[in-house]
Amino acid sequence: KLRRHMQIVFQAPSSALNPRMTVGQIIAEPMRAQGMSRSTIDARVAELLDIVGLQARHKQAFPHQFSGGQRQRIGTARALSTQPDLLVLDEPVSALDVSVQAQMVNLFTDLQDNFDIGMIFISHDLTVVRHVSDDVAVMYLGRIVELGSAAQVLEHPLHPYTEALISAAPGGRVDGRERIKLTGEVPSPINPPTGCRFRTRCWKATEQCLKDPPLQVPAGGDHPVACWHPKTSGPTPQQAD
Repeated sequence: KLRRHMQIVFQAPSSALNPRMTVGQIIAEPMRAQGMSRSTIDARVAELLDIVGLQARHKQAFPHQFSGGQRQRIGTARALSTQPDLLVLDEPVSALDVSVQAQMVNLFTDLQDNFDIGMIFISHDLTVVRHVSDDVAVMYLGRIVELGSAAQVLEHPLHPYTEALISAAPGGRVDGRERIKLTGEVPSPINPPTGCRFRTRCWKATEQCLKDPPLQVPAGGDHPVACWHPKTSGPTPQQAD
């Protein structure tokens, strides 16, 4: 029952669709699993194809007959089939050509506007994140290190890792700074460093970062950052248990 309200669009549309099923069967499968009637399913499949920019005749075709962008539209239609409240978009445009990426981003934006669906958009592309996101959470080794509105995080980053990410993006220089080049290897998430997980690559690391993992605290307003030495001054982080 809970899954009906939460659906996912996967990163690679080629491997996310069953090659032995038609498009109509793929989109209908979640609705059959939820016990919807045949007549309701048939009408809903045609409606969903139209919503994602495909045609009703496409329901008889197989995934290999479509381009990567069209396959991602099919995956999106499947995710929408149960009328979810939340969509998880797992790198949904990273496997697509740049021109097709823009089309898919516009589709997701339209879905937000027209259907009032909450979306968690997972991406390494900060240009796309800036375009689609209201709020941004930056993660490092499985922990959120900074959280805030898109404007707060992308224009006024507080965590060193966020600064490095933005400086590496095209047009992402912060306050006129040069690109921040991190040194060292990314630690294993199975055996993360003690204290702050970013300390082994951070130019601000101190003895305190070695011992004590910082908690997220508001720094300069409603903009939590998990760092002992954030870019701007704010409340002193409290030691984690």
